[in-house]
Amino acid sequence: MILIQDCDLVAVMDDTGTEIAGGSILIDGGRITWVGKGRPAGAERAEVVDGRGLIAVPGLVNAHHHLFQVLTRVRAQEQGLFGWLTELYPVWARLDASWVRAAAAIGLADLVRSGCSTTTDHHYVFPAGTSGLLEAEIEAAAALGIRFHPCRGSMDLGASAGGLPPDSIVEEPEAVLAETEAAVQRFHDPNPGSMLRIAVGPCSPFSVSDRLMRESAALARRLKVRLHTHIAETLEEEEFCRRRFGKRPIELLQDQGYLGSDVWLAHCVHLSQDDVERLRATGTAVASCPTSNGRLGSGIAPVPELLAAGVRVGFAVDGSASNDGGDMLAEVRQGMLMARARSGPAALSARQALRIATRGGAACLGRDDIGSLEAGKRADVALFQVDDRSADGVADQVAALVFLAPRPVHHLFIEGRAVVSAGQVRTGVPA
Repeated sequence: MILIQDCDLVAVMDDTGTEIAGGSILIDGGRITWVGKGRPAGAERAEVVDGRGLIAVPGLVNAHHHLFQVLTRVRAQEQGLFGWLTELYPVWARLDASWVRAAAAIGLADLVRSGCSTTTDHHYVFPAGTSGLLEAEIEAAAALGIRFHPCRGSMDLGASAGGLPPDSIVEEPEAVLAETEAAVQRFHDPNPGSMLRIAVGPCSPFSVSDRLMRESAALARRLKVRLHTHIAETLEEEEFCRRRFGKRPIELLQDQGYLGSDVWLAHCVHLSQDDVERLRATGTAVASCPTSNGRLGSGIAPVPELLAAGVRVGFAVDGSASNDGGDMLAEVRQGMLMARARSGPAALSARQALRIATRGGAACLGRDDIGSLEAGKRADVALFQVDDRSADGVADQVAALVFLAPRPVHHLFIEGRAVVSAGQVRTGVPA
């Protein structure tokens, strides 16, 4: 039992936006059992964590990533998406399990240091002759203790068939479907509090055949797992979809049966009003990747418009080679700033941005047991310092987390376990 006591502020992120000055949080096992002021009954034997000078928020949720890209940062520096991919595909063709394990260990540690307690990963490169790639990142996540939702991604549309990736790194549809089902059967844990869930994630319209998109959707629904893909990231992609399929990207997904309350989509930068309505009507969620979209010159996603329409939105650091980092709190700040750059200074508040990165990310991943600091929720708690010199003169501690330069998390609990303590990652990585 752990009592996080007398925080300067607890930002609960519940439906009413509760914030408790001088608040405390009681953790028993992997669950939050009480949130309030003072010391609850039954906490006499609890280990006490001093919350003075700290603000508590739910652990941040990263809704899209490519961990394998950690080892290929700062490449193709002046390229847009298609040029960037074309330059990096041959490099990624050399990856193996040791590459993925090392990259995942680094990338996941970056995330927890920024207060992220849950992440997905979209691994879609499986070079011929390799094995154990998904297993390698799952091992790294388990060693660190982060809550993990990897996607078994895929590409089967090589350059010879009109796709973007070289033929050397695409797979046969039958192999993809078999490997994906095997991964779900072996690793997926659907129970409340799960630390590991698998999703189905064919990569994109320009790297995956129509057949594989449709059959992946059918497979995910038969197995009762979530669906993910990239969509509407660039105008080049829209032109490709119009030319090859006669449809805009979101229209194409709808035709393929790839929209629904079990789907979350990365990027969604270039959307029409009809696209937004399709997402709303089908309950499809969106993972916005503001830093990556800025770095590649893709554009700015219409996050305020999506929220206003009732679409569920999360934030994501995206691949480390299109972000060149993995700081989730920095992504919250960037998301707020990009929304304002697109739609004005009132477009997105700091509290809205934090809600996107907690409740919104949880919704993307289909989780109702994380994303807020309420009794009964899982004990994923991030504590940031608010009494250091960088916060001098700040009147609004919650907004300061987003407006000020991002700082590392001070303590991070995931499923009630101290993963970061006093700024240091305390859990291990695989040998």
